This record gives sequence, structure tokens and C-alpha cells, in this order.
Amino acid sequence: MKKLFSFLLSFVVLSSVAQVNPKLQAKLDQQAKDEEAKVIEWRRHFHEFPELSNRETNTGKYIADFLKSLGLEVQYPVAKTGVVAILKGAKPGPVIALRADIDALPVTERNSLAFMSKVKTQYNGVETGVMHACGHDSHIAIMMGVAEILSKDKADLKGTIKFIFQPAEEGAPVGEEGGAALMIKEGVLENPKAEVIFGLHISSVSPLGTLNYKSGGMLAAADNYSIKVKGVQAHGASPWSSVDPIVVSSQIIMGLQTIISRQTDLTKEAAVISVGLIKAGIRENIIPEEAYFAGTIRTLDVAMQDKIHDKIKLTATKIAESAGATAEVTIRRGTPVTYNDPTLTIKSVPSLVRAVGADHVINVHAITGAEDFAFYQQKIPGFFFMVGAMPPDSDPTKVPSHHTPDFFIDERSFVNGLKAMLNVTVDYMYAPVKK
Repeated sequence: MKKLFSFLLSFVVLSSVAQVNPKLQAKLDQQAKDEEAKVIEWRRHFHEFPELSNRETNTGKYIADFLKSLGLEVQYPVAKTGVVAILKGAKPGPVIALRADIDALPVTERNSLAFMSKVKTQYNGVETGVMHACGHDSHIAIMMGVAEILSKDKADLKGTIKFIFQPAEEGAPVGEEGGAALMIKEGVLENPKAEVIFGLHISSVSPLGTLNYKSGGMLAAADNYSIKVKGVQAHGASPWSSVDPIVVSSQIIMGLQTIISRQTDLTKEAAVISVGLIKAGIRENIIPEEAYFAGTIRTLDVAMQDKIHDKIKLTATKIAESAGATAEVTIRRGTPVTYNDPTLTIKSVPSLVRAVGADHVINVHAITGAEDFAFYQQKIPGFFFMVGAMPPDSDPTKVPSHHTPDFFIDERSFVNGLKAMLNVTVDYMYAPVKK
């Protein structure tokens, strides 16, 4: 049904949007094929030499030097290690922003690739490897390919393209600003003011050859919470003398699950509350005075997000109160919902169809992962899509997920991402959304 919806959606607008400049589109398709080897080579370079969030010094310089060689107007560094480049077409038209993220993760690679990362570092006091375990290396390479191709086609371009190579998508180190929020703060969407923004993400768990999208909330808002439960300490041999914060915490943790299973309308959107950390006690025969636990909240609707935050506070404090304990709840808002503007989505789907064919463009369910591309979408309409990179004949239930040591992507997917980004960009240039 979702494939059929995608096809029908594409058919409705294909005649008005997709064939805006057939000659240029044919040229772009050929240029994408010719660029494929370079994109793979760039990706392998960045994969071998990854850098953590807000530490992408060599990565940023490499990108900036390349973009300067294309004759683009380059700003570097932006938001610590980011790069912004301007490409002006020969004809008047909209200002379009394209974004790629550039940071790696504190993960020790377990692949046997010839270009595997051997970089080591200290992260939160622990020695670890550094790895592009989320595919940002491919995002950089694809966007560099887009920049090189379009820089050769300036005579055919309408308007201006703003390339944004953003650091710290995975989150800035504690005590630092970073990511999309800092890029916006430093004015990357201004001078010239971008009208729309496009972004992509490689997917190790989606079949090679596919492009996935969803109108509206595609990826979740990611908020963190922590709860400190204070009771009364006592000897473990006489628990009746205590107000046991461990037992109270366990009751709160179970209570939090009922917020999702019994108090949230999951027919509207998905939502998740998970606990990822529990700390309590110092010795096995002492019931401690305090317990602490923390976790993540994922939501796809702002009203549901606010309601769930309120319910967490109410559930924790009232369960603690019923046991004679207290609960201090802290909720920190993080990345907002990655929200694909519905009008821009309708405009963009035919471009994806041309890139890989209607049978391979999939209207998917929402994803409870998060993406700080969402911050740009709070300022201007944006469209974000996924590029399938799971090798053929893989078992989807056993494919390593993102952020893991065995993460792997099929490099044949890169040309699909390249073609898709070229098509959505040029199609919008020639037929922008009417305001």
C-alpha cells in the first residue's frame, strides 16, 4: 500500500514538477554515474580518518579546501569546525540549502575493511576507537559530489545553492555548543536567506536501491530525563526501618511504561520512554538513602511530547509520595521532531522516483531515532530522506545497526543518494513552492 501511495503521489505531480528540464536532468544522471568512483574514494578517506563531534578539524579543512578548488564562496570554520559554501547559478531563482553532517562516534570498529578506522581517543575518561558508525562519511562524500557536479552546470542553474557541512550532529561534548543549533545561531540560513533545505541519511537496515521518506514527523524528538529518588537509609536486615529508594525507583520505572501503554494514543504517533541508567547503593547489606535513574523520551508529535513530559513528572512524584519518598524529576529537551513539510514532500517525491524508479521509493513509518536536521526545519521548510544501503541477500534481522562496531553500508548506494539530491535540488530550482 505504501509503495502504491508513493507511486500515485508521484504520478499526480510528475507532469508539473518532475520534467522541468529533461535535458539537464539527463545530463545530471550521467554526471552522477561519472562521479561515483570519486564519491567512494572520498568516503573511504573520511572513514579511515574519523573525528568526533566539535573536533572535526582535519575533516572540515579537507572539505573547505575542496570546495574552494571548485571556485565556490567558502566560509570556514563555522560553528567550530563546519563549512558553508555558496554556488550561484547563472539565472535568478530560489536559495536552496543542502546539508551533510560530518562527525564520527566513539565506537571501536570491528570491520575488516582495508580503510577501517584505527583512530583511538579518550572519551569520558575511557579509551575508545573512533568510527563513522552512522554513515556521516558517506553524507560528506555524496554532498561533495553534488557540489562538484553542480559547479560544472552553473549556466543551467536557477538561483543559489548553499552547501552546509555540519559538525556535531551526534551532540556536542558536555559544556559545549554545537551541531545544527549552533550553525543556525551563527547565521548559516541567512545572507542569502535559504528558502528550503534538503538532507539525506544513509541506512544500513534499508535495502540497497531504495529511497525512504515520510511526510510530517519522520524522526522523533529526543529528550532526556533523570529522576532522583530520596528515601530513608537502613540496614538491609531491617528493611521496615527504611524508605527503600530502590524499590520505589523500580515502581516508578514500571509506572513510566504505563504512560505509553495506557495513557498515550499510539494510533496517532509512536512514543517511547526507556531507562538506560540506574545507580544506587554502595554495599549489598545497606539500603541506600538515594537512587538515581535516567533515560530517553522519543515522540513524534509536539502535543504528545508535552503531555508525556507532564505524565512522567506526575507518575514519579506521586508513586514516590505514596511510599513516603520524594522524587526529583529533570527533563531536558533535546532534538525536536524531524518534520518533513507536507507541501515540500509532495514536490520532492517525483525527484526520488526519477532517481531510482517508483518501485524503490518507499513511504515508510516514522523512525524513533533522532536527527538534528530538525532544527533547520523549525526555521524553514525541509525534506529529509533515507538512502538504502543494506547489501542484497542480507538478513534484515541480523544486519548491524547504526552506532555499532560492525556497522556496514554498501557503497553502491552512494550513486542513488547523489542522483536523488541532484534531482530534488534542480527540480525545486525550476519549480519552487509558490508562497
